[in-house]
Amino acid sequence: MNVLFVCIQNAGRSQMAEALFERAADARHEARSAGSRPAERVHPEVVEVMRERDIELADRTPRGLDRSDLEWADLVVTMGCGDECPVIRGKRYVDWELADPAGLPLEEVRAVRDEIERRISALLTDLD
Repeated sequence: MNVLFVCIQNAGRSQMAEALFERAADARHEARSAGSRPAERVHPEVVEVMRERDIELADRTPRGLDRSDLEWADLVVTMGCGDECPVIRGKRYVDWELADPAGLPLEEVRAVRDEIERRISALLTDLD
């Protein structure tokens, strides 16, 4: 199963989701992430809390959402991009309402990360 995680900037939620999914899926499924308006870099507070899970995001570059990503995906998980996320008929979409971690205190960014981790676990149970 190909899973695409999408948020606005691809600098926080979707980056965390992609990395956590890749680790948990252990090559059983593939993931990508993208943003409708990508930032220049992954948010530093996101990089910091992901290092606590031994995942390095500092070298990742946020990328824009491309139609080919949507075509590649079997499942699209949106996170707060609303109408900015295009929809392709016939694809499965799930919307996860999660706080944008940009500029939040580390304890709140950890809470977002942990919620994403919980949802990834449930998603993988469903996909497997």
